[in-house]
Amino acid sequence: MSPVIDGPLAGQSSVCISILRLLPEWFGIEAAILNYEREIDHLPTFLARLDGQVFGFLSLKQHFPASAEIYVMGVRPEAHRRGFGRALVTATEAHARGLGIEYMQVKTLAPSCPDDGYIRTRTFYEAMGFRPLEEFKQIWDENNPCLILVKRL
Repeated sequence: MSPVIDGPLAGQSSVCISILRLLPEWFGIEAAILNYEREIDHLPTFLARLDGQVFGFLSLKQHFPASAEIYVMGVRPEAHRRGFGRALVTATEAHARGLGIEYMQVKTLAPSCPDDGYIRTRTFYEAMGFRPLEEFKQIWDENNPCLILVKRL
């Protein structure tokens, strides 16, 4: 059975933060979680449901008329590799194209900082058509180099 995607919705931080807290390997920095909590309520957010239960979410941040970012996305661990992330990205891209957005970006941990979870993250985004653009050590910090991946919609 395929997930149902709802959105874009506002005011979804409580449900989204509960999912992030289930993913400490990716979202284990409390200050970052609190920042996501403040931002998500004001961003268009898509929820992936199955049988009425929320299994994942994606919040979109539009930086300029022609570009937006997958600001944060999370899928409950038991739903990994079951199509929830793919459905969220596909629905968000369709919404973005409808707004005239031409480019999508996502930030994740760079490959220069080896981590099995983030290898899976980068593999997922690359399978969705995103391509590595550049690595920055200044965005987060020296120990958490940021890789920016981009996609033309």
